[in-house]
Amino acid sequence: MSTISREVGNNGGRDVYRAIPAQERALDLARRPKPCLLAARPALRQTVLTLLCEEWSPEQIVGHLRRHHGNDPAMEISHETIYRSVYTTRWKVIPREVCKRLRTGRPIRKNKRHTVRGQWRSQITDARPIEERPQAAEDRSEPGHLEGDLVIGSNNSQVATLVDRKTRFLTVVKLASRHTNIVVPALAETYARMDPRLHGTLTWDRGMELAAHKRLSIDTGVDVFFAAPRSPWQRGTNENTNKLLRQYLPKGRNLSTFSQDDLDAIAAKLNNRPRKCLGFRTPAECVALTG
Repeated sequence: MSTISREVGNNGGRDVYRAIPAQERALDLARRPKPCLLAARPALRQTVLTLLCEEWSPEQIVGHLRRHHGNDPAMEISHETIYRSVYTTRWKVIPREVCKRLRTGRPIRKNKRHTVRGQWRSQITDARPIEERPQAAEDRSEPGHLEGDLVIGSNNSQVATLVDRKTRFLTVVKLASRHTNIVVPALAETYARMDPRLHGTLTWDRGMELAAHKRLSIDTGVDVFFAAPRSPWQRGTNENTNKLLRQYLPKGRNLSTFSQDDLDAIAAKLNNRPRKCLGFRTPAECVALTG
């Protein structure tokens, strides 16, 4: 009965309630995407932004507004709306750096049900964002700007992949573990035997396997950058190449059974396969053409 009472009450009460207008109103309210409340109310936005910069929590801001502007509908907002405005970049009404003013200082919202506990995902100390990457890496105007990630197999097995953004040249690295103390030395050793023309930058995701990225930079001279959390499209070259690699390293396969020689042979097959995006040249040819 409470559901029915709310439905009737929200649509004018028992005397004026009509089913068709109520349904039309419900459909209108359900439309997505909804406009951002703070974008539509500049005065409210400025007040919220000022208090966030004073390190107030969204709940404290809402309590303050209700106390001092309780009779002004234009100053009404919920703490959840403020959180969404901070963490949802598509609205761009609250600068993203304001999240550092919140008590937790998290760069992304923590979900109560979907946590990163027990996963190889967390915050990387002193991570340089992908936006700071050189323009040459962004526009693929020169080789040497790699994207990297792990390919996961069964029995807690994994390999690392490094793909050049310009030439699509692939290197596959055998790993005994995904712990950063194993991954970083393995990558450093790989760089030592890699074509020097491919030494430049490395863009990785937010996996903790590269938590020791500073050590990698010191050992190799390569600048390391990190994509935004949960944004695999920012490393699209690597993601697409990993899909090609799955032809040889299928899901569910124990990758620890492959030797480094095996992985080198697989990489050689892909590096000598013509690519449409390269004008049907091979990645190996494109590296050679760089002189």
